[in-house]
Amino acid sequence: MSLHTDATALPVIDIAALVAGQEGKRAVAAQLGRACRENGFFYVVGHGVGESLIARLEALSRDFFAQDVETKLRTPMSLAGKAWRGYFRVGDELTSGKPDQKEGIYFGEERAADDPLVLAGTPLHGPNLFPETPVGFREAVLEYMAEMTRLGHQLMGGLALGLGLEESYFADRCTTNPLTLFRIFNYPPSPDPNLWGVGEHTDYGLLTILLQDEAGGLEVKSQSRWIPAPPIPGSFICNIGDMLDRMTGGYFRSTPHRVRNLAPRNRLSFPFFFDPNFFAKVAPIEGIAHEGLEDDHEQRWDRASVHAFAGTYGDYLLAKVGKVFPDLKTKVL
Repeated sequence: MSLHTDATALPVIDIAALVAGQEGKRAVAAQLGRACRENGFFYVVGHGVGESLIARLEALSRDFFAQDVETKLRTPMSLAGKAWRGYFRVGDELTSGKPDQKEGIYFGEERAADDPLVLAGTPLHGPNLFPETPVGFREAVLEYMAEMTRLGHQLMGGLALGLGLEESYFADRCTTNPLTLFRIFNYPPSPDPNLWGVGEHTDYGLLTILLQDEAGGLEVKSQSRWIPAPPIPGSFICNIGDMLDRMTGGYFRSTPHRVRNLAPRNRLSFPFFFDPNFFAKVAPIEGIAHEGLEDDHEQRWDRASVHAFAGTYGDYLLAKVGKVFPDLKTKVL
């Protein structure tokens, strides 16, 4: 079932049939496809992720960010090298060259130091830097990432069906071993309403699954206007990224969004990125009906065309993240 609540203009889709693999999954897929064509953002409920896990992760994250900066900097991003994991301070990350008003900690798929991809020096692959405190943070993060990976596969199967493709289309081509990245962000209260926690941007990959706390502050550029995307209890908010825009020839658009924390307290945000394999060559899907669609690079926030890109997802991603952390790029890439 898809519906709109009084709180949001974005669709809220019950994906329980998709998660359970039941007969109604094609109807859910149709709702997902329509949401990607019309909005690029949508909420999902009926996702099967336990409330206790979410509550535990949120509590531990608040405990982590409540520590002094010196303690948090025991696991800095510079320590992880090419793996690009660890903590960064408010202002360290850039969007369109401007410092974000947020701090955060980066995680990815956990890989041992003797993993072949790690030994080969593959960027964005490696062991995570888990802080010693709070106790239990590591276990909660890994459990949550496993649940998000499961949900990512299920949603991508639904999006494939919504495009009229085989359910396994994306898994067969680029997500059997997806690149999964997880961020936990903390946005302090904004001293200036003109300062953005993170400015206008699109995400780079296929699908983002976001958990946000009750503070709100997320805005989505839907059909040429900015609309709020407030938290809805029990839901995740999802959006498509540049690679799905590219693969569908613009039939699904990666949607700009931004964040400003106007609440009188810190705001927590938990984006999980379900992306193509690092080595996957991302190519347009043959047979997608997108007549009349034009390359929208002149309207995009960065004036860059996702459709002119040729190469692997790793090529695309490294070019993007190098602009987000330019100092780190010069040291590790």
